Amino acid sequence: MIQDVKSTADQKMQKSIEALKTDLSKIRTGRAHTGLLDHVMVEYYGSMVAVNQVANVSLGDARTLNVQAYEKTMIGKVEKAIRDSDLGLNPATNGDVIRVPMPMLTEERRRDLIKVVRSEGENAKVAVRNVRRDANDALKKLVKDKEASEDDERRAQDDVQKLTDKYVAEIDKMLQTKETELMAV
Repeated sequence: MIQDVKSTADQKMQKSIEALKTDLSKIRTGRAHTGLLDHVMVEYYGSMVAVNQVANVSLGDARTLNVQAYEKTMIGKVEKAIRDSDLGLNPATNGDVIRVPMPMLTEERRRDLIKVVRSEGENAKVAVRNVRRDANDALKKLVKDKEASEDDERRAQDDVQKLTDKYVAEIDKMLQTKETELMAV
């Protein structure tokens, strides 16, 4: 019973870390990476799909993405979807290939992005702490229902706290890495 609570807490905290990784990967640095366009949606025969479902996204160089639509008719739609996205990108079509240059980040924009990164990190920490609270509540319920002793509960709460500390430290490390990446010119 207690082991179930701890393993569930561990899994949920791991999911919070994965969600943070996904959110951080969407925050644009000066460098190009293929995952940048993953959340850009384009209309494809009446339904909205991700760009990477209708086109091949690859790196042209460190500062340019190349997007090649699987169907010629989609080139204009994909280009428009990228331009209209919240990423501030200005794609240019060159025959069959859409080139997406990464503009340089200004100092002010970098500072704004760092605020966004810290906010995402704080949200992840809150999620981890909520998992800890839920796990501790579940442990208290086990004691109340006489399925575990108070000593076992205390030890399990210590283990859950150690898990929480481990994941919060991992979040801090991820944030530090992303901030360093954003400030690199």
